[in-house]
Amino acid sequence: MDSAPVTDTPIADGPIRVAAAVKGSLSRRMILIAAVWIGVLLSGGGFALDRVLSAAVTRNFDDQLEYVLRSLLNSSEIGPDGEVIFSREAAADQRFVEPYSGLYWQVSGKGREDFPSRSLWDRRLAFGGTHDDRNAHFYDSTQFPDEKLRVVERDAVIPGSKVHWRFQVAQSRDGLDAQITTLRRTLVRSFALLALGLIVMAALQTFYGLWPLRRVREEIARMRAGQSNRVSSAMPVEVAPMVEELNALIEHNERQAEEARRHAGNLAHALKTPLTVIMNAATAQSDDLADTVIREARTMRRQVDHHLARARAVGRRGSAHSRADVWPSLESVERAVGRLYRHVRIDVTGPRGLQVHVERQDLDEMLGNLIENAAKYGGGSVFVTVGAQAGFVEFLVEDDGIGIPEEERVRIFDRGVRLDTGKPGTGLGLAIVRDVAEIYEGTVALEESEDLGGLLVRLRLPAAN
Repeated sequence: MDSAPVTDTPIADGPIRVAAAVKGSLSRRMILIAAVWIGVLLSGGGFALDRVLSAAVTRNFDDQLEYVLRSLLNSSEIGPDGEVIFSREAAADQRFVEPYSGLYWQVSGKGREDFPSRSLWDRRLAFGGTHDDRNAHFYDSTQFPDEKLRVVERDAVIPGSKVHWRFQVAQSRDGLDAQITTLRRTLVRSFALLALGLIVMAALQTFYGLWPLRRVREEIARMRAGQSNRVSSAMPVEVAPMVEELNALIEHNERQAEEARRHAGNLAHALKTPLTVIMNAATAQSDDLADTVIREARTMRRQVDHHLARARAVGRRGSAHSRADVWPSLESVERAVGRLYRHVRIDVTGPRGLQVHVERQDLDEMLGNLIENAAKYGGGSVFVTVGAQAGFVEFLVEDDGIGIPEEERVRIFDRGVRLDTGKPGTGLGLAIVRDVAEIYEGTVALEESEDLGGLLVRLRLPAAN
């Protein structure tokens, strides 16, 4: 029974070994398929070859009988008493004069006494007048209980006689059957040896062909043991794409783990200063302790919101699987922002069948931040245009507000930066949009709206269709 590969799964008390599902053996499948196919081909070929060779041996046997038959016909003539006689020795084979030797001849005529070879002794070859053989006719006979015969016969009219004489030559099939048996035994042994050799070759080919997969397994084991971080061995061209994808997956996981560690460090560093301020104010029993706690807690909340949004995007990222319809997301955000800012008119235009390689929640968050900012800081009109361009889906969010000075357009993406402090907010909206867009290999840029005169935000995300 095959043993199942296992993997480590961490739990609260430590790693456990979980058996992976195993369905048969690839090597056994390949060898079994090769063995069955070899068996089918060799059986069919052996059967056909046996028929051909057996027919050839039988035809050679028959040719010898027919030669004797022609000798009898050529030397036969009618004697004074109307019986058949031979002008010369028709068959010089000694077996024709040895009783029951296995080689016989006989001449028969209707109403005439049979003229047999001495080897027949007291037996006679069966003769019937139901057919007229002008050509040599071969057949097997079991008329002698203890001996199977191969018979050739032909009818002829000898000059000087009106009788249709039947000339027959018969020989025991023992020699013919022995040759065919030897032939078949040789074929079976040869084909069995050939099948065994081909199956062994298929097994060696299978083990040798699948050896790179064992090398991949060894490389992965080395990675689990910390001895390497990539499958670096040279692989055949058929296995190389799988190894490249495996290395890419490992690199992707390492990048996500590094991003998670970096964000955890950034969050810890961002929370350290507010916590220190609160701790100092509490230790000194400052009169403005409550205001200090509120102010620093607001700062910590902004940092937590920002890093949580980025962590969610990183965790959900997967360019090969993430897919979101653009138009339903736009309509959802439009309804939500419209309920918050009822005085703002939001117009959305563009094709409805576009999709992006982004998770729906992240797309909603980016569009929500941009459209809400346009509604909050604009003069009452927001115009959203969506379109496809060179493998990307481009979103243009315009408002009729006062816009952002060109020298401030880079700084505004920093966390916590707000140009208008008179309206509520955390100053994280654009920073979150930029970070999440970059995670999905997209971009965001600020420009001036030529139509509305306010701010134009250009968001580009990878297209999925």
